[in-house]
Amino acid sequence: MKSARRRARELALQGLYGWFIDSDGAEIGLIEANLRELEDYDKADHALLERILQGVIREHAALQTEIEPYLDRPINELSPVEYSVLMIATFELKNSLDVPYRVVINEAVEMTKEFGGTDGFKFVNGV
Repeated sequence: MKSARRRARELALQGLYGWFIDSDGAEIGLIEANLRELEDYDKADHALLERILQGVIREHAALQTEIEPYLDRPINELSPVEYSVLMIATFELKNSLDVPYRVVINEAVEMTKEFGGTDGFKFVNGV
């Protein structure tokens, strides 16, 4: 059974995925409205979801600058799932000091296993 925090991270991943692939950058209110319609929304930690979603969108450029030196390829070659997971993990590592770094890394790897490509989790773990 998934925890409320895991569900919040997964919903944030879904929202950010849509935000990153939408060339116009969808409005955060629209993203949040779409997430509220999903089945897992009621079981998620809403405060964490809002914090991650709004924080990653707000700090997007700075977070991207943080991860770029650790990538073995240009950012535009990352899958949207890998990119979104890395942005969430970087945001949490910088802003959620109460969450152990091992938990952040494990959550990132597990989300990539579930939603990403075949070996995407290896890449995320390596970054």
